[in-house]
Amino acid sequence: MKRHQTLRDLSREHHTALTLALAARRAATSGDSRQLAASAKACGEVFATHLEPHFVVEETTLLPALARAGEQALVARTLREHAALRSLCGELPGGGAATLLRFAELLSAHVRFEERELFEVAQAGLEQ
Repeated sequence: MKRHQTLRDLSREHHTALTLALAARRAATSGDSRQLAASAKACGEVFATHLEPHFVVEETTLLPALARAGEQALVARTLREHAALRSLCGELPGGGAATLLRFAELLSAHVRFEERELFEVAQAGLEQ
């Protein structure tokens, strides 16, 4: 889908998140403790360098605009999921396969929610 200019960078960054989620899911189900540990470490690093800054941009620019437009339910869901992902990321060191899998599944579902719902509503407002 072609995105409005103000959403393009955020949308592109979702590719990094989906790639990370796929790798984490594979590691979590691999049964290999070294792969699991490496993936948990990589998730923490990518979260700090890419995902957290992405969340901050959304939370300081996009979400306030959507809240002003009356989209409180979408904003609340986004903030809940950001908080859950931050929490899970903090649990990754030593959290085991189940924690890594929960992180991967929530990250993937969150990106799809943003692309299919949040950004669709935002884009409709930007095109007016």
